[in-house]
Amino acid sequence: MTAYNAAVQQSQETSGPQAELRFAERPRGVFDVVVALFVALLLISNVSAVKLIQFGPEWTPFGIPVLPIITDGGAFLFPLTYIVGDVLAEVYGMKGARRAILLGFGTSVLASVTFLVVGAAPAAADWPNQDAYGAILGFVPRIVLASLLGYLAGQFLNAWVLVGLKRRAPEGSLWSRLLGSTVVGEAADTTIFCVVAFAGIISGGTLLNYIVVGYLYKVSIEALFLPVTYRVIAAVKRREPSYPRPA
Repeated sequence: MTAYNAAVQQSQETSGPQAELRFAERPRGVFDVVVALFVALLLISNVSAVKLIQFGPEWTPFGIPVLPIITDGGAFLFPLTYIVGDVLAEVYGMKGARRAILLGFGTSVLASVTFLVVGAAPAAADWPNQDAYGAILGFVPRIVLASLLGYLAGQFLNAWVLVGLKRRAPEGSLWSRLLGSTVVGEAADTTIFCVVAFAGIISGGTLLNYIVVGYLYKVSIEALFLPVTYRVIAAVKRREPSYPRPA
């Protein structure tokens, strides 16, 4: 039997119905699902944040701009990234939270580079929406820089505070860990994002309104969703085989 025939015979034997198929084993638990949700919320919020939104009539008592309330499109979903970030830090610790945060950072950078390359590419002669594309995603570089800086500072502070508080009281006072981490993380995130993204574009009073309203809104959302966050954290802990069970 020639070497060629031997190779063909061996191939037929290993490709038959009895051949063993080899795949990498998928880790048990739901870490991948939580991270995917975290990254999706971040990306959608980054794109939505290019639009400023205001509610209410103009009201400036004693020259202080109180109304209208100024926020951005990212406010609808971005607070949820902190809720998911709390789940990551509470269940998986600083190591797991860091992995998710850096993955979100890398994905956001990839998205922004893609938007820039697509925007710079020559448009088809009969495609009428180049200006519209530029008006929305052309604003992305500054928005993304602001988002990434605020995101890194806010999410790492959020995780660091939550894990630090958990070291002091491992399974007690979950509400204080969730709110305490959010108060610190959102303060850094909101301030950095608003200043980098809109300083010099909107007036100082509007910028201050934007920061204060955004911060109070995000912290309020976290507080409002505490019962939901409790249940999600409990459900994720139950589905993680490696999470320590109480004695």
